[in-house]
Amino acid sequence: MNLLLYAALGLIVSFLLVFFVMIPYIAALKRHNINQEVSEYALDEYKAKAKTPIMGGLLFVVLPVIAFLIVDINSIHDASAMIVLISYVLFCLVGFLDDFLIIQRRDNEGLSPKTKLIMEFIFVLFIFFVFRNYIYCQIDVPFINGGLTLHWLLFLPLLILMYLGEANAVNFTDGMDGLCAGVSFIGLIGFAVICYKGNMDHLFILILCIMGGLLAYLHYNHFPAKIFMGDSGSLALGGLFAALALVTGKEIALLFIGGVFLLEMFCVCLQLSWVKLFGKRILPYTPIHYAFVIKGHKETSVVRYFYILAVILTVIGVIIGLS
Repeated sequence: MNLLLYAALGLIVSFLLVFFVMIPYIAALKRHNINQEVSEYALDEYKAKAKTPIMGGLLFVVLPVIAFLIVDINSIHDASAMIVLISYVLFCLVGFLDDFLIIQRRDNEGLSPKTKLIMEFIFVLFIFFVFRNYIYCQIDVPFINGGLTLHWLLFLPLLILMYLGEANAVNFTDGMDGLCAGVSFIGLIGFAVICYKGNMDHLFILILCIMGGLLAYLHYNHFPAKIFMGDSGSLALGGLFAALALVTGKEIALLFIGGVFLLEMFCVCLQLSWVKLFGKRILPYTPIHYAFVIKGHKETSVVRYFYILAVILTVIGVIIGLS
């Protein structure tokens, strides 16, 4: 069976698993009142979403990973695929603990930001040192043959920054029905193209498996959402993108493929810094997707704008990644 058939099989199996398991999963979450708590960043009109079940991200992490290991069992011998898979699962674990505490306490305060960052930091160190012999401390420079090779003492801080920054940037983007999952799906198409062109077969199959799970999740998460991914999903996706950039050497391409996430995080950081320095806001609201709602745009329109932006940035990222 050739690569495309394996990848298609992985996508289909993941899609079907998440699609059909999600139905009893949502029912169970509702039965046990495992619902979304209103975020401190959310607008008043989003308070009605407080009764929407949370932790949908668990399914599009766990089930695609299972599907991948069934479809491509030989991947366990591929270090790059294992780095990405383990990153995906470990960052999901951080998010799961955060979601669990939110549910248990019945407020929006899960793990403290400091605790989350410490856990993420430890997991990045674990990944780096366990797979040290398989990680090339090199960053591809677009349109130039070869890349920038760094000593591991210089590369590791950049790696930590990339993982923690990407994970929390994706987390900021998770705020509207279908927004984070849709933008992530578009970005994964970009990395799928890069992996296919680069003959990274196991990674290509893994990405397609995750895309299948995300596509099924989007069926339940598009407006009006029946379930939210929670930090279980958003942090996992952030870890996934960082890991893909690491193993492909496409850290610069990630700046564009994950450009929507970085825009969201930049706006939040700018807003917080401006308020601290000058005592007033520079933007109507952050995360920035809410600012469009304040300006009178419908939620579905805002999500569509961000999808278009994600497509444009992903195309640029792929061009850079393949250069």
